[in-house]
Parts: sequence; C-alpha cells; structure tokens
Amino acid sequence: MTKALVIYAHPAHQRSRANRMMLDTIKGISDVTVHDLYQTYPDFFIDVEAEQALLLEHDLIVIQHPVYWYNMPALLREWQDLVLEYGFAYGRDQQKLKGKGLWIVMTAGAPEHTYATEGVNERPLSDYFLQYERMANVCALKAFPNFEIYHSRHMTDDVLERAVATYRQNLLSYLEECRHG
Repeated sequence: MTKALVIYAHPAHQRSRANRMMLDTIKGISDVTVHDLYQTYPDFFIDVEAEQALLLEHDLIVIQHPVYWYNMPALLREWQDLVLEYGFAYGRDQQKLKGKGLWIVMTAGAPEHTYATEGVNERPLSDYFLQYERMANVCALKAFPNFEIYHSRHMTDDVLERAVATYRQNLLSYLEECRHG
C-alpha cells in the first residue's frame, strides 16, 4: 500500500485558517498520516530514529508549513538538519529515501504579486526555498511542483475552499503517481 506522510510544521496552528482547512480536508484518508512537529516536539528534542522510521514507512513525503521571514519555521529546519543526515538520506549508496515523492506545501500571508521582481519581496517565493530542490536532488527524491497559497489570512471563503480542494486533489494524484512508480 502506498502511503503519504504530511510533515506539518506550524508554530501557531490555531491561528492558521488555511492550514487548518487543508488538514481537515485530508482527515480520514487512510493512506495519509499527518505528523505535526510542533505538537510532537514542543521542546524541540527530535527523536531522529523515530522520524527516520516514519519516513521509511511512507512513499510520498509532504512538507507543509507557513512562510516565516522567507524561510521555514525553526522546528522544521531543526528536523531537516537532524533527520536527513548523511548515511541515511544521502551519501554514497546510502540514500534510503531514494525514489520517494516529495511535495512542498507553503502558505504565505502576503499576496502573490508581492513575490515578483517588481514586488516588495523582489523575487518569486520559490527563490527563497531553493533548499527543497537541492534536498530532493541530494536525497534522490522525486519532487512534485510546490503548492503555494498566498494572502491566506485574507482570502474569501470560496477562494480558500477552491485552493483547499486543489490541495486535496493534488495530494491524492501524487499519491497515485507514487503508487504506479
């Protein structure tokens, strides 16, 4: 059976309408495990072996988080540094995640137009997250196109509901693609 692991990192989950709706829409899908890093590790002491075992049990790795100052939340960075270590995720003949899918899901509070050359952020959001492309390459993961929701705090309900439906559909599609190799 093909399974997806959603590694969710949001230090203020209760304040995130978009992320709550996204997680609610995938609740109950039997092949999907949501793993909330801030709930699991409020003290930031990550159980590396347990995290690596979780990764090995799943075929699609989804990393979902808000954008915090052009970066991922601190605990997710700690997780990435400790869990995706040499000899496990990368190294000569030691890519234990090789061939698994990787899908990055991000929410940004600012409107999309601000992430452009002429916008206040001066470049696309993806430019701030090149580490995910490198991570996929070094760990031999199959990267799916990033999913980005902009201006998430200010979206109308109908626009957010459409985005959430697309999120769910993409997750199911990528899971199916991983199933068929």
